[in-house]
Amino acid sequence: MFTGIVEALGKVEEIKRVGENIDFRISSKISHTLEVNQSLNHDGVCLTITKFDNKQHWVTAVQETLDKSSLKHFQVGQAVNLERAMPSSGRFDGHIVQGHVDTVGKVEDIKEVEGSWLFSFSFNYPNALIVEKGSICINGVSLTCFDVTDSSFKVAIIPHTYQKTNFNKFSKGTPVNLEFDIIGKYISRLIKK
Repeated sequence: MFTGIVEALGKVEEIKRVGENIDFRISSKISHTLEVNQSLNHDGVCLTITKFDNKQHWVTAVQETLDKSSLKHFQVGQAVNLERAMPSSGRFDGHIVQGHVDTVGKVEDIKEVEGSWLFSFSFNYPNALIVEKGSICINGVSLTCFDVTDSSFKVAIIPHTYQKTNFNKFSKGTPVNLEFDIIGKYISRLIKK
């Protein structure tokens, strides 16, 4: 489980297709703290560490993950938001993030507003559970959404988040990983039953 509070930016160093899977080699300031079999959130996608050293780590994305996330669009040199799993003694600063992406959304607009930024996103996901002032996870970042419709929403980004995540690399049309709130998903499932 994650909280959507990004710890570090990683950099994609190598992308290698192995059958239907893709192996990624990523460098970061937290790679040396990892262990094999540990879960690490990469732009909102929970991936298992397969190897690591002092400066980098390796992960594999299976076809199911590639089909449902923006990992298939990753390029060498790209910045990636990273977050280690929450320790049981840790603070819960964001919201419950599983690292299980629901769909890929798209940046529709970016506006700088007196030192902060407004991002507009669109998505195509018929069963999306998103509410005004509710939580949304975008590329592994826990945020509050507003101006919500059945296929779009906005978020406001403070300077700290803009500088410490890959949001500063976004442009119109950038694909992003979206994970809708797990509590809303469970409530919806219970109501349907």
